[in-house]
Amino acid sequence: MSHDFAALAANPLFVDPQLDDTKVRSAMPRLLADCQAAGVSDLHLSAQARPFVRRHGLIHYLTETPLPSDVAEAANLTLLDEKQFGALQKTSDLELALALGPDQRFRACITLHKWGVSGAYRIVPPRALPMAELGYPDIAVLQRLLAYHNGLILITGPVNSGKTATLTAMVEEVNRSRNDHIITVEDPIEYVVASKSCNVTQRQVGDHTKTFATALRAALRQDPDVMAIGELRDLETINIAITAAETGHLVLGTMHTADVTSTLSRLLDVFPPSQQAQIRAMVSESLRGIVCQRLLPAIDGGTALACEILVGNLAVGNLIRENKLQNLASVLETGMRDGMLSMDSSVLELFKAGRISEEVALANIGNRALRTLLQNTTHPPTEAAVTAQTARKRFGLF
Repeated sequence: MSHDFAALAANPLFVDPQLDDTKVRSAMPRLLADCQAAGVSDLHLSAQARPFVRRHGLIHYLTETPLPSDVAEAANLTLLDEKQFGALQKTSDLELALALGPDQRFRACITLHKWGVSGAYRIVPPRALPMAELGYPDIAVLQRLLAYHNGLILITGPVNSGKTATLTAMVEEVNRSRNDHIITVEDPIEYVVASKSCNVTQRQVGDHTKTFATALRAALRQDPDVMAIGELRDLETINIAITAAETGHLVLGTMHTADVTSTLSRLLDVFPPSQQAQIRAMVSESLRGIVCQRLLPAIDGGTALACEILVGNLAVGNLIRENKLQNLASVLETGMRDGMLSMDSSVLELFKAGRISEEVALANIGNRALRTLLQNTTHPPTEAAVTAQTARKRFGLF
C-alpha cells in the first residue's frame, strides 16, 4: 500500500477492535475527508471484503483484512437519516448525496448483498473545474455549441470518465456568459452551482422530484432557457429532451456510450419502429453536438482526457435522417475545420505528446490499420518500414 494512503488505513474503522456507534459516527466523516485530501475518486466499504479506494482508475487496498459485516453495516448506515434508512430497507438500494461540509460533498450508493451491506462513495472535488482546465484540446468548439439558444448537446462516456464534471463546466460557462434561466435535474446533485449571470434551479431526483421525466415535464412549464439532465436513461426522458430541444430550449444531457455512433444508436433505437422516421427527423434538426470522453492513465501517474467531438452540421443531419450512422466516422475525419475530432485522433495526439504510453494508446485506438501503423512506427519491422512510410505520414506519426 502506498504511503499516500497511510492516513486512510489508520482510520478507527480498520484498526479499533472496540468500535461503538459513537466512534463509527466520527470515523466515517474523517475517512471521507481523508479520501478527499488523498485525491482518490472512490471509496468502497463492503462486508467481508477488503476496503479499497480508486485513484486515477487504479485500485488500492487499505488493509489486507476483510471488513467484518457488523463494521461495514455500521459504517455505511451511520450517515443515513431516518428517511434514507427507510428507503434502503424498502428497496435494498439507495443513492444519495452527502454534504458533510461546505467543500465536502460525496455521492453514495448503499446496497445489500449476500454478506451484508456495501457502500460505494464517489468523492466530489471541492469545485467544478472550468472548461479550460478539463483537458480539451480546443474549448472554442464547445463554446460555439453553448452559444446556441436551442438544440441538443450530449456528453457521453463510460463510468468514471468525468461526464458530470464536463456537464457542470458547461452549465457554469452558460451561467457566466449568458443571462438565462437554467434548470438542472440530477441524481444526485454532485456540484452545487450558484446563480451568477443566470438564475440556476437545481433539482435532485428522489428529494425534489420523483423521476427525471416528471422533473422535465414540470421544467417545461417553468420558463427555462437551458435544461441540464444528469442522465438520459429511458424513453420518456429522452423523448421529452428531444422535444424540448426542438421547441426552443438548449438541452444538455449525459449518456453512458463510448462514441458518437453508439450514442446516436442508443438515442434513436429506444423508440419503437413506428416513431423512428419522426424521431430521426427531429434529432437531425436539433442536434448541436456530441462530446464523448475517456480518462486514460497518463505516464505521469494522473489521467489524460481523450475525446471525440461531433458537430451537428448538414452532413451529420442527412446521415441521421437517412439512417446511415455507419458513415459518421468519415464525417469526423473530414470535419476538422468545424472542430470535429475522432477518438482515435485524440488518443494518437496524446501518445505523440508523451502523455500516455504506447500500451494505453494501442488499447484505445479502434482503427486496426492505425494500430498496426503505430506499432510499426515505434517498433518498425525491416520489411514493413519502407512500405508503411507513406501511410505513417498520412496519419502524422512522424
